[in-house]
Amino acid sequence: MDMYDKINELFDKKREIELGGGDARIEKQHEKGKLTARERIDLLLDEGTFVEVNPFVKHRTVDFGMAGKEGPGDGVVTGYGKVNGRPVYLFSQDFTVFGGALGEMHAMKIANVMDLAAKTGAPFIGINDSGGARIQEGVLSLDGYGEIFYRNSIYSGVIPQISVIMGPCAGGAVYSPAITDFILMVEKTSQMFITGPKVIETVTGEKISSEGLGGAKVHNAIAGNAHFRAPSEEEAIEQIKQLLSYLPQNNTEKAPMVEFNEEDEYRSELLDIVPIDQTKSYDVRKVVEQVADPGTFMEVQKDFAKNIVVGFARIKGESVGFVCNQPKVLAGGLDIDSSDKLARFVRTCDAFNVPVITFEDVTGFFPGVKQEHGGIIRHGAKILFAYSEATVPKITVILRKAYGGAYVALNSKSIGADMVYAWPNAEIAVMGAAGAANIIHAGEIAKSDDPEATRAQKIEEYKEKFANPYVAASHGLVDDIIDPRETRLKLIQSLEMLRNKQEDRPKKKHGNIPL
Repeated sequence: MDMYDKINELFDKKREIELGGGDARIEKQHEKGKLTARERIDLLLDEGTFVEVNPFVKHRTVDFGMAGKEGPGDGVVTGYGKVNGRPVYLFSQDFTVFGGALGEMHAMKIANVMDLAAKTGAPFIGINDSGGARIQEGVLSLDGYGEIFYRNSIYSGVIPQISVIMGPCAGGAVYSPAITDFILMVEKTSQMFITGPKVIETVTGEKISSEGLGGAKVHNAIAGNAHFRAPSEEEAIEQIKQLLSYLPQNNTEKAPMVEFNEEDEYRSELLDIVPIDQTKSYDVRKVVEQVADPGTFMEVQKDFAKNIVVGFARIKGESVGFVCNQPKVLAGGLDIDSSDKLARFVRTCDAFNVPVITFEDVTGFFPGVKQEHGGIIRHGAKILFAYSEATVPKITVILRKAYGGAYVALNSKSIGADMVYAWPNAEIAVMGAAGAANIIHAGEIAKSDDPEATRAQKIEEYKEKFANPYVAASHGLVDDIIDPRETRLKLIQSLEMLRNKQEDRPKKKHGNIPL
């Protein structure tokens, strides 16, 4: 036997591994509307850049009929490659091999490639398609999950971690994606849940389908666990590529700049979007679209807590994160879910050196017994904490209303905003003019011959004297009052000025955010 025979043997073994669970199982995967583990990798990575790691790894189990059972690659493909020319590391679970179930060696492969990603400072992408823990391996399978969870946690905020769910993801398997920065799901073919429908029916008597329990819509709109959803696997992979373009390789870098040369930064359309009447609603996304580079806004958690709009965009080619009140929903008030969504997004931007721009139009935190008993104090405090600890450039534009504690929480000067701008119609006050006048002048209104006329007069007086941006600006709490049409220009100037911002925090292990 010469070297050529040995090389042919090597290629034969590799071909066998690449076939995974074999043609019949691959066909079955395709019939479900799902791609194979390797097809997904090919779609995600630049052509010809994939380098596989540990392809020959095998399981070591002999119990429960596993002796002699072949499982190419132990049900997961791991390695590295490039997305738009930038290095990334990944795993892709192979549902055609042991249903993608995670065993000891399967986990070892994932942990190994995660370590490589952290050592070399590159994003890590997990393509999840698994029946959960490999029961035949017992506690070793659970230990394998622990190895992955530990790395998800320790590398959090060091390298971007993105999870895409492309099939079932059940039991312990859901906790790895939950720790990562972003979760993407595919409609109809991906689900996440701790306990499946059968177990739930047995224990609680509740009947529900897999999709109704943990489908893409549920996690994007109701539970808030996922950040994006797509109608197909191909579109989910395009979303990953787009998302990576707004993020740096790791926490020591900034996201790549993109060439953008438009010179006319004046946006007269802004005057028509935001009504001067405080009670009228509008879609804040239209404001974002006017100030961001055209077609660059990528909304995050679009279907969850819609009273807050968050997402990435570019301004003059620079990656930025937007946080905006949405007057169309709950009058833009802050509730439990929107507080969580906002705080997590600000911390994500801060971890990866993405400047945060806040568009403010808020009456306050949402009132009600349900909110209070649900812990709005604890959840709302997350916003204050997230903005205060963030050291990236932080810019606020008050579009209309900024009342009470919500004014303070939404990146006010006192909690570390670098620049605060207000439009000339802005109302910045402890509360709305009507509420304030009713409290301050209650006695006077009650004694008046015409209480309604007196109330109206006092409201007008309060508006004139306090509820305008010039009071806040006179105290330096607003840096400048600007023509709305110059909003994009002011953001460009501020981002340029803050590009080399450096700000330290006291040395500590970590803060204790109210969770």
